Order: sequence, then C-alpha cells, then structure tokens
Amino acid sequence: MRIAIVAVEGSLMSAITGLADLFWITNQALRAPPAASGPGWPARAGVAFETRILSVAGTVVHDPVGRAIPVEGALEDLAECDAALVTGMALGADGLPPRSEASARVAAWLRAKHQAGTLVGAACAGTFVLGEAGLLDGRRCTTTWWLHHAFKGRFPKANPVWGTAVEEEAGVVTTGGPLSWVDLGLHVIRRLAGTEVAKLAADISVADSQPLPQLIYAPRGFVNNADPLLLQAEQFIRHATPGLTATGLAKALNLSERTLHRRFKALTNESPKEFITRVRIETACVLLETPGASVKQVALKCGYGDETSFRRAFVQLTGKTPIDYRRWSSERNSGPAAA
Repeated sequence: MRIAIVAVEGSLMSAITGLADLFWITNQALRAPPAASGPGWPARAGVAFETRILSVAGTVVHDPVGRAIPVEGALEDLAECDAALVTGMALGADGLPPRSEASARVAAWLRAKHQAGTLVGAACAGTFVLGEAGLLDGRRCTTTWWLHHAFKGRFPKANPVWGTAVEEEAGVVTTGGPLSWVDLGLHVIRRLAGTEVAKLAADISVADSQPLPQLIYAPRGFVNNADPLLLQAEQFIRHATPGLTATGLAKALNLSERTLHRRFKALTNESPKEFITRVRIETACVLLETPGASVKQVALKCGYGDETSFRRAFVQLTGKTPIDYRRWSSERNSGPAAA
C-alpha cells in the first residue's frame, strides 16, 4: 500500500518523518514480531506500506525553524496511491494557516486524488488545506481545538465537530493537534489494513490506539465564547435544576425550539440536547479536579438525577469514566512521581 505524505514550506518535521517512521515500524513488526508476542499477534504477511514524501515541485522545503525536510518527488510524480496525507504546519503572522500558491496546488491535487478513490487525510493545520480543496463541505470533520473558531469562519460549509480527536466521512479523515499525526497514521492503518494491524502499530510504537477527545484538553467553555447566546445558554445550564430539557432551555432563552436548534447547529454543530450534555460534562470535569467531591455529588451538581446516566454521558464525551478521569487529571497536573 502506497502512502503519500505531502510536505509544504513550514510543515512540521516531526509530522512528516514521524508518519514515515510509523508506517516503517509497522512493516518491521509485521515481518518480525517480538519473540514473546504470543499467538494473538496478527499475521499479515501480505501487508506492506510504502511511503513517499512529496512536495509541490519535488524540491526541498523547510520546517518552521529552517531545517530541510527530505523530499522524494513531486506531487505529479506519483500516479496512484492508497492514501494521501497532509500534516500540521507553521501558522502565519495572523495566527492562522497561510494561504499560498503551494497550498492551493496541494488542495487541487488532494481533490483529484479523492475523486479517484484515494483516502485523504490531514492533521492539525493541514485540515485547512482539505478545507481549501472543498473536501470538507457538508462533511463532519475536526481540527485543532484552538483553531476551531477560525476554521468555522473560513469554511462555513464544513461541519466541524467540537473537541473530537478523529473524524472521517466519505473517505476524508481529519485529526486535531500538532502531534495528532499519530492518530491520523493509526487511523489510516486501521482503514487500509484492519483493526489488528492498527493495534499492532500502536502497541509496538507505545501509542494509544484510541485517542482521547480534544475536549478534555481545551479550556472549559472555550467553544461557547464564540457567541453571546452560547454564553447565556451555558449559564442557564450551569444553574438549572436537574432535568433541564431542550424545551426548558429554549423557554429560558425566549426562543422557539426550532430557532434554538437552528442557532445551535450553526454555532456549534450540536443539537440543544447535545449542547446541554457537553456543558454538564465540562462542568463535571472541573468539579472532578476538585478534591473531596464524590462522583454522585458531582453528578447531582451537574444536573443528573442518577449516577448511571452521568457515567454513560461522561464516558461518551471524554472516553473515560469519572473515576479514571479524576486519576488521569491528578497525575497530569502533579507530574510523574519521584523514583
């Protein structure tokens, strides 16, 4: 399977060479699994990944600090590939991914590849290139959490999902975060070679095959700062009695349910019910980081009448149980224990 990794001026060196290394490591593990791997190790003798690092013209490009990125050819040199990937890059003076002649040519090339049936993907600021290609119009996607508002402004026809780690629709994959090229690479391996091989790649690389949502890293309420309506709705939810419904929220905001649904979909790509759940879980994350409160107490404070419903919603949004999240957050904030 041939993988094209596209480098432009300002691409992150770690993303370009890291993706190439991840596919190479997967090849090596498939050919010569560890001696103690056991009978469960996937046997995929026919699987092999070949990577090509390409630039627009086949000439050397540089990373954000000026180091030369190794390039193996031009975009037009590769007639066919199974996946074409573009990674994170340095932002412009305005703090946004730059528009350039090179990025426009990459966008056009990716669009043509996708039309030919190639799986295309992007990590971090590279998602803006897919946006320029029109490949995200009407499709679920994600981008780095701190570029979410700018992304929505630049690509109003796209359907960015707030806070998720990986999204794929119609053969277009997006991930968020400068180091999310790991998530992108593992997702591509899963799509092209299956779940077992993707788990192998994650295990041998000591990476998590199920990435955590970006939502747990972003500041609480970050996405709600985009609009006064969202801020007002957030305050109502935080101080509401348990059992607040979309109908109740619409009434509190002096809007019809239909108008509330339309406004929320346009602002956050969420239904009112999904918005209420997210705000409650974001609040729960803050409370769980405070010593002393039990999970049951946190559930009640966040508007959940029973602990089971709270746990279910918490796992769905964060990928962790409340107890696991509290442990993860405590370890993350305190740092590694001394030996």
